[in-house]
Amino acid sequence: MGKNILITGASRGIGKETALYLAKNGYDIVVHCNSSPLKAAETAEAVKSFGVSCRILQFNIKDRKSCFEILKKDIEENGVYFGVVLNAGIAKDNVFPVMEDEEWDDVLDTNLGGFYNVLKPIVMPMIEKRIKGRIITLSSISGLAGNRGQVNYSASKAGIIGATKALSLELAKRGITVNCVAPGIIETEMIKNVPVDELKKVIPMKRLGQAKEVASLINYLMSEDSSYITGQVISVNGGLYL
Repeated sequence: MGKNILITGASRGIGKETALYLAKNGYDIVVHCNSSPLKAAETAEAVKSFGVSCRILQFNIKDRKSCFEILKKDIEENGVYFGVVLNAGIAKDNVFPVMEDEEWDDVLDTNLGGFYNVLKPIVMPMIEKRIKGRIITLSSISGLAGNRGQVNYSASKAGIIGATKALSLELAKRGITVNCVAPGIIETEMIKNVPVDELKKVIPMKRLGQAKEVASLINYLMSEDSSYITGQVISVNGGLYL
């Protein structure tokens, strides 16, 4: 297929499952990681087993200078990306009255700032090369409905929704689609300390979501079949609204 897809935060969880799902469907994968190069290498090896190419980029999406330099160099050496999946993000939960400045700043600068830092060096090359590509962001049910103890996280994920919708309007005439996937409670490392049995009681489908179920939607949004879908927020949450 020869279409390069950059996936941020692809060393584990939804990012890793997305890398594998897209690789299985013939896409070449660029695995991004920040602090887990060994796990990223494991993802890359698994991706290559599907017969596609894979390379690893390591940088902090909060660091604008690093994002620009590394992504610009990669594009110059390997060509323009067909698609980008903005999956990387962090959570630092705390109730708002005692939330620390660092907890607010770090989450907003990483999750929402990362949208700008990663896409800024990527979008213009896509336009210049007339790539009718795909940009897929990840928000969260917390960005749609809010959640106790996650004012910072909810703000960042709601901001991603607004940014996604606005960017989709700017890029629509270029044939570049921009959509957002908003997962609910997905069974990954991020929920290892969460009372799962209690959560299942409030999820209408009475189970947690699987990373593969998010990845399959991302795969569809990356495909030619989705070329008339843009500016949308699609939830994968088993019917749950917090």
